[in-house]
Amino acid sequence: MNIDGERPGYLGIDNVAVSKGLWRGKKRPSMCLAGESYKLIDHAVRYLPILRLLKAAGEANGTILEVGSGFYGIGEYYSNSFVGCDVRFDEKPRPPMHPVVASASELPFPDSSFDAVIASDVLEHVPPNSRPGVLREALRVARRLVVIGFPCGPVAYAVDQRLFARYHELGISVPPWLEEHMQYPFPDERIFEGLGDAWTVRSVGNDNLYFHEWLLRRMMEGQRRWMHLFRLIEKGPRQVMDLVLRLADRGECYRRIFAVKRAH
Repeated sequence: MNIDGERPGYLGIDNVAVSKGLWRGKKRPSMCLAGESYKLIDHAVRYLPILRLLKAAGEANGTILEVGSGFYGIGEYYSNSFVGCDVRFDEKPRPPMHPVVASASELPFPDSSFDAVIASDVLEHVPPNSRPGVLREALRVARRLVVIGFPCGPVAYAVDQRLFARYHELGISVPPWLEEHMQYPFPDERIFEGLGDAWTVRSVGNDNLYFHEWLLRRMMEGQRRWMHLFRLIEKGPRQVMDLVLRLADRGECYRRIFAVKRAH
């Protein structure tokens, strides 16, 4: 699902906000540094655990469909070719993704077309009455495995409500993805009720609640020392970032990632 929208600034930080002095005496951050740092960290937080689940299930080298991929999706950390579908692509899709324009509720593929289907942070942007249909479509086209991650439940929603309020306090444009998060209650594990014996479901926590909120506040408030630290981590070996982020997957988490595996 495309969540970046048309307005500049992944964090809602733009040059207009800076020029109007909305940082209240703080050092003016690098707009590119703040937005790009968070974007890279966010992708690592969401996709590295999905890759671990694919590997554990023996599907890391299988045929993969990503639903709501945007223009690069899992391709940031995955070198094999895969199909990415979205309702539109605001930028030219990057290899190794093969892009397909399609709705998550009407996937243009036959049954059991892919070994694995993944969807990261898609369901929370879908109206609640449409979410079961999106899940059914993912299960329909998956041969063996569906991996779906999303901000889970009312506690995670309350975190984003506080972040939303903080953007307004600072006078910064709210990023489109966060505005969309405010539209509907977050999904939770109940969406998988009723799958019956055909599928097994397990889940892992992802992105500690306090780490998630702390990180976004540091970024939106332009605290350069933290941005530079995360840039160093991003530029280092992927194993280092993976280790750091594994430590942030403990305790109560903002997101849960569900591995739904065909039982037979």
